Amino acid sequence: MYGAMKVAVGGPLKVAFRPWVEGLENVPAEGAAILASNHLSFSDSFFLPAVLDRKVTFIAKAEYFTTPGVKGRLTAAFFKGVGQLPVDRSGARGAGEAAIRSGIEVLERGELFGIYPEGTRSPDGRLYRGKPGGLARVALATGAPVIPVAMIDTEKIQPPGKVVPKLMRPGIRIGKPLDFSRYQGMEHDRFVLRAVTDEVMYEIMKLSGQEYVDMYATAMKRQLAEAAKAEKEADKAARAALARAEKEQAEKEKAEKERAGQAGADEDGQTGEPRTEP
Repeated sequence: MYGAMKVAVGGPLKVAFRPWVEGLENVPAEGAAILASNHLSFSDSFFLPAVLDRKVTFIAKAEYFTTPGVKGRLTAAFFKGVGQLPVDRSGARGAGEAAIRSGIEVLERGELFGIYPEGTRSPDGRLYRGKPGGLARVALATGAPVIPVAMIDTEKIQPPGKVVPKLMRPGIRIGKPLDFSRYQGMEHDRFVLRAVTDEVMYEIMKLSGQEYVDMYATAMKRQLAEAAKAEKEADKAARAALARAEKEQAEKEKAEKERAGQAGADEDGQTGEPRTEP
């Protein structure tokens, strides 16, 4: 099914977008390896497999595989066909452990396992701190080499929230395999996990040319969401204040007109003559 789906999806992708690739020779023709990539767009998981001869398995959220209805079944079939494994992300820790187990199983079969160390798409095109729990633990548990990968300009083709892609050429740079056998058996040492992850992220940064941000992308997304919420609430409050001020001004002008009219009526009553306008 993967082969058929790759022809059906990968072929048109290569024809329409003509992605350029550097470093294909760094991907082994056989044997287990981890492809660790930056993550700019939803389409990253399609462009990378499209340019490789071997199957690459990525992790995808379980919702893609469990949505009911015809559309849901088609979506599930599509993601299975392009080599994506479902992981339930309802519990953060449980999801991480499931992803690690899935990655180890893929590598034990001698296949390629794709992973995004940042854990989510970059919110602004910059490279964010890698999460040490997944990539490093899988690499140290299996002894598989880690191949750094840089996706380039895919965020311009299909930014987050955009459905229709823009026709332009993305790029893919594949670095030389990294060997972490010196840390074999130390997959539960958090300092080692951090060191391995940081080394991989440094190589990805060199390949991609991205600005590096020493914080997690998920934390940045929370900050941006909170800032957007605060801006929206401030705008709402400003609009409400303006509406109140306009209402008060209108009431003031109305009261002044009523007082002016009453004063005119009182003046007419005192003179006994009708008040005429000049």
